[in-house]
Amino acid sequence: MKNISGCAALVLGSVLLAGCTGPSLTGTTYSRSEARQVHYVRYGVVDSVTPVVIEGRTDGVVGTGAGAIVGGLAGSNIGGGSGRAVGAVIGAVAGGVLGNKIESSATRKQGQEVTVRLDNGETLSLVQEVDGGQFFRPGERVRLLESAGATRVAY
Repeated sequence: MKNISGCAALVLGSVLLAGCTGPSLTGTTYSRSEARQVHYVRYGVVDSVTPVVIEGRTDGVVGTGAGAIVGGLAGSNIGGGSGRAVGAVIGAVAGGVLGNKIESSATRKQGQEVTVRLDNGETLSLVQEVDGGQFFRPGERVRLLESAGATRVAY
């Protein structure tokens, strides 16, 4: 029983680490679908920067599913007869909730809200992930790149 629980925990950890990596939200990372697409460019100066937290994923099935499987396996080792079935159900529910929370925490990102005064006088604010620990600084000249409803700040 302990061996099954240990293996289940190892599987959960591996699946969560593999499944929790999501798309980067930095200004320098592009998805495959963004490659070779036209990006409209506007120039401006950073007016202000505020550190923010970009919430982690709560819609992923990796954490919830892996947690439910491991919880169900662990719970089924409790008791005997119908107690095993009840333990499996309770373990699966608890594992799913815990797995979801782990995935959310693991996918949380350090972000920055960047307010930019464009050359045309317009002011825009957008949030993106901090790239390599480097925040934009007020007074820096930047580009805003826009394509398919997504905008990013870049140097």
